[in-house]
Amino acid sequence: MNTQSPDVKAIFSYRKYWAARFGTAPFLPMSRAEMDELGWDSCDIILVTGDCYIDHPSFGMALVGRLLESQGFRVGIIAQPDWQSAEPFRALGRPNLFFGVTAGNMDSMINRYTADRKPRSDDAYTPHGEPNKRPDRAVTVYAQRCREAYPGVGVMIGSIEASLRRIAHYDYWSDKVRPSVLISSKADILLYGNAERALVEIAHRAAAGEKLSEIRDVRGTAFIVPHGWRPDENWQEMDSTTVDVPGRVDPLLNPYEEIPEQAAKQAEANGGAATVQPIKFMNVHDRVAIRRAQRAKTVVRIPAYEAVAYDPVLYAHASRVLHLESNPGNARALVQMHGERDVWLNPPPLPLSTEEMDFVFGQPYARNPHPSYGKAHIPAWEMIKYSVNIMRGCFGGCTFCSITEHEGRIIQSRSEESILKEIEEIRDKTEGFTGHISDLGGPTANMYRLACKDKAIETKCRKLSCVYPDVCENLNTDHSSLIQLYRKARAIPGVKKINIQSGLRYDLAVKSPEYIKELVTHHVGGYLKIAPEHTEEGPLSKMMKPGMGAYDKFKALFEKFSKEAGKEQYLIPYFIAAHPGTSDEDMLNLALWLKKNDFRLDQVQTFTPTPMAMATTMWHTRRNPLKKLARSSEKVDVVRDGYRRKLHKAFLRYHHPDNWQILYDALIDMGRQDLIGYGRHQLIPPVPPKGGEDKGKRFNTARTAHHPTRRFQDAPPAPRGAKPAPRGKPAPAAKGGGKPAARGKPTGRR
Repeated sequence: MNTQSPDVKAIFSYRKYWAARFGTAPFLPMSRAEMDELGWDSCDIILVTGDCYIDHPSFGMALVGRLLESQGFRVGIIAQPDWQSAEPFRALGRPNLFFGVTAGNMDSMINRYTADRKPRSDDAYTPHGEPNKRPDRAVTVYAQRCREAYPGVGVMIGSIEASLRRIAHYDYWSDKVRPSVLISSKADILLYGNAERALVEIAHRAAAGEKLSEIRDVRGTAFIVPHGWRPDENWQEMDSTTVDVPGRVDPLLNPYEEIPEQAAKQAEANGGAATVQPIKFMNVHDRVAIRRAQRAKTVVRIPAYEAVAYDPVLYAHASRVLHLESNPGNARALVQMHGERDVWLNPPPLPLSTEEMDFVFGQPYARNPHPSYGKAHIPAWEMIKYSVNIMRGCFGGCTFCSITEHEGRIIQSRSEESILKEIEEIRDKTEGFTGHISDLGGPTANMYRLACKDKAIETKCRKLSCVYPDVCENLNTDHSSLIQLYRKARAIPGVKKINIQSGLRYDLAVKSPEYIKELVTHHVGGYLKIAPEHTEEGPLSKMMKPGMGAYDKFKALFEKFSKEAGKEQYLIPYFIAAHPGTSDEDMLNLALWLKKNDFRLDQVQTFTPTPMAMATTMWHTRRNPLKKLARSSEKVDVVRDGYRRKLHKAFLRYHHPDNWQILYDALIDMGRQDLIGYGRHQLIPPVPPKGGEDKGKRFNTARTAHHPTRRFQDAPPAPRGAKPAPRGKPAPAAKGGGKPAARGKPTGRR
């Protein structure tokens, strides 16, 4: 099956570089000794990564390295180098072509810090989970060290960290807007998104003698140019640096003016000579072709770094423009001024065809960690080694997620043959395999081979999501290809069980009950994780997530098919606390929903603002980039202070003793004493559960700091129907003779 456009060069069609004569390496070398064993005197390309090296397609550097090896290049890897000096970056010598720098599979800041900005105690991508093996903002640090180690060698940056920082962006950890990572890293070129196509082209052009700093015409790349630079004289610039500025106002025509008079005025304007223009008729295809050609030669100038750093509305506007220019079929180039220079972004990369995806995942991966790690326990490897990635991309458009910004909305799927072959390789090559495949998935479990019904519509579409507010009528939701894949995978000899662990889009799944039946009957190990994220319309509208109606439909089908299969299985919902647009009342209603449905969550997540996500824009600017921006645009309720973030998280774990005090105080403050008691409709008991008193004092102090003008007390609630107690006085005792508790002491803050 050929799914590649004929005018796009496939990544497997390049003539191999001369070094292909050395053949493939069992593992890409990490030392001079390994290079000597392979007969190499040097590396053509050296990849620097913040992860340990595991030769498996789920790990970015292995995938990139094997892809470059397939083109004939000698590729070495420097994994988790000591960044305190440039010496570790000289371990493999000077690369002949360039350094490729990445922070790893995760953004280094998310990898190192929690949502509360506290250092994490482990790192899943490091042997034994050891923390602190990569620096903050690793792409910048590694790129600078590469420059220091070998001045004059080209430096290319990529991966999710660089991809999400390609323009000026809000940085949660420093609480400020930072410039493009190109500025801080001083790299020659940045590859964003799924970069295989750009990487292969640039590598071959570099081998032919071009410098990275001179390659300016490859999609999916960003680079620094002098202010006002254009690829050629035919390019035009569209100014989108401001909001609330009216467009050109044409003068109104006089309806009583005769045509000859208009012609005379035109002649007078042309120096007395009347111009006669023949009427030219064009069919729709010609008009579309002209507009497309003009669009391909148009660059959109978004507000400068210096502007977005201090103007929230312009920041939100720049974010909106970037997301609207993300469809490879119609996206225009973007440019953003940084000081006296411009950061130029070429349009997004064209998606890989099925044949190209198979080529990428079909390389001779060793499917094991590098031998230098010995028997070290690597958490990320233990999680992924029996799973298979079947697709990439996501058209969900969830505002808090970075998948769309990085991988795009167009689904890129592998063929059945490629996937089934990888399962057989796991069976035959991976130590410890017992017949259990842990996952067949990707960013989502059930978007395999789903796409727009009409390629022409897909090319023109500028929607941010294919499934919000409802599933688009032009979206093919047929899950039959995925059902067939599941059945063939289960039939492979030696495979006993296949679980599906990737996130499931239940709003898509309900369009295919047969898929839910297949999933529930054969691929759920007792529990299935899904992510409604919230129950209330306010936060859901800011997340671009479906309402609970789709969840209820899915739950009914899930329970029906579980019963038919004779299995007792449960849904485990995931929710986000403190997302932009979430009020305290929203979280209270979510907590009541959890209790009504007998959910007691053990692990919950608080919203973390990640670079370039639209929810991060809301969090930073308090504006909604999902709508056209103006100075008068709606303000978004943002949960920024520590107390409210703790409170929203506590609502998700209403049952935990440590959260009793903060919830008790909040319910009193919200006038919801009726929810304090032992009834099923009530959220928390009237007295602290065992083990919660000490933590309650800490929360009470935090809340007093948040509301410095109030004094609080630990008192039982008023009887049902009674009026709330006046401020500063103990609440009436509950029925049964209970005494009011002693007043809490104020913190002294004012």
